[in-house]
Amino acid sequence: MAGRFDYPQARQIARVFARHKVHYLFLGKSGAILLGFPDTTQDADVFVKKSPENGAALVAALRDLGYPLDTGQQEEIRRGKDFVQIRTGPFDIDLVFAPDGIETFEDAASRAVTVEGMAVCHIDDIIRSKEAADRVKDRESLPRLRAFRDWLRTRPAGR
Repeated sequence: MAGRFDYPQARQIARVFARHKVHYLFLGKSGAILLGFPDTTQDADVFVKKSPENGAALVAALRDLGYPLDTGQQEEIRRGKDFVQIRTGPFDIDLVFAPDGIETFEDAASRAVTVEGMAVCHIDDIIRSKEAADRVKDRESLPRLRAFRDWLRTRPAGR
């Protein structure tokens, strides 16, 4: 997946999730890219509100997107398993119901931003989640993400 202005998968997810009324936020490197972070990613990271209604809407949206979900995957999504990776579909997607470093979906949603109609976690939440996950690949990307956050804070409004 490419950068902010060439991210067709994110636009497709946002459009179908809106149609199905799925409550979500882009997270991780996907979210950072939508904020303008100059990098690429192999999958879409989506923080999804954990509720029976949202889980059912999410299953319907994923099937609409072309994911052939088996019964087990559908059940994991409906009950809001902490982390669900889906690799059988039009592109790889990671569904995160309980991201490291973020207390609740509502907290993250209150700080979220909208980029071209797409709901995106605030850069501070993206960084906090990567810090808490403490994976090697996250530790390696954190200095660049922090520098990007600093740049976002200093750029003129409206740009």
